[in-house]
Parts: sequence; C-alpha cells; structure tokens
Amino acid sequence: MTDKKSLRKEFSALRKSLKTSIKDDIIASRVLSMEQVLSADVILLYASFGSEINTWSLTEDLMLNGKKVAFPKCGENGCMTFHIVDDLTALRNGTNGKYDICEPDSSLPQPVITEKTVCIVPGLAFTANGGRLGYGGGFYDRFLAENSSVHTIALAYEGMIADDLPLLPHDLKVDMIVTEERTVLCNG
Repeated sequence: MTDKKSLRKEFSALRKSLKTSIKDDIIASRVLSMEQVLSADVILLYASFGSEINTWSLTEDLMLNGKKVAFPKCGENGCMTFHIVDDLTALRNGTNGKYDICEPDSSLPQPVITEKTVCIVPGLAFTANGGRLGYGGGFYDRFLAENSSVHTIALAYEGMIADDLPLLPHDLKVDMIVTEERTVLCNG
C-alpha cells in the first residue's frame, strides 16, 4: 500500500481528470433528493475549490428549498467550527493559508448539531465501506469525533472509490458516498 502523501497526489490528479460539470450536476441532484437531506435540520457543507465536486450550486439549491446551511471555519490546533450562512456572499477567502478556501466569518451563528444534521464531507478518495482519504489536516476527523450523531455524506466521482486505503484508527468513516453512478451505503 502506498503512503497517504503519494495517494493524495495520485487521487488529486485522478479527480482533476474525472471532473465534469455534468457529473457534478448529477451528484448534486442525487443529494437533493436524499431523504436524509430532505429531513435535515441543517446541512454542513464545504466550500468547494479546485477539482472538488461543485458544492456552490448544491448550496444555492438547498437555500432555495429553504434549508439551513453552514460552512466550516478552520481555526487553531486543527479546530473547526461551522457557521450558518444565509447568502453565499458571506463566504470570504479563508485565512488558513494552505488552500485559501472560502470561509464564513466567525461572528456568524453556529448551528445546533442534532441527529438530523447532515454533514457533506470532502475527500480525495473513499472505500465502499466509508473509509476516507482527506487532505491531511484532520479537521473533519476531529469535528466528527466530537459530533458523532451527524449523518455524513461524501461526494465523489466513481473513480475515486478505491478498494483499499491506508486508514488509521482516528480516520473516521462516512455513512454514505454519492457518485455520478450510485449512492453507496457504507457499513462503517
């Protein structure tokens, strides 16, 4: 098995080659019709960048459907908080430096996390049982460990689902993976 750093580079290049707006639209459409999303009290999203599956149009559709959405703000010591956003203009280029991801202002309200909260989780690759290769910061692993009642959904192109990934005990698994071809219910 290859080390995580090499795999991140490999899957990043693969994702870039797989990316199309048509696939992104299919994935968004699948997410919008999911019972977990339709009944969610709040949806925690990430601000997509680069070759990630587009979350911007998904967010707009969720807002048009009256859903409360929140975006992450990355802080010190790997801490991440989510803040409710009523308008996408509330997101600004982040201060975390490494990726320059758009983030909400920390003064925006934080959502109450419940068992009806859905978190759309980013990643570079996944296994069919929910294993996730993230970007290496551990932000989502720490947040989800503290908020275990959150239902997690990953967005991925079909080619980003691997047979095996080098996962560690602290690498949390997602509940579902939505691709342009299918929805994978993970065993955890």
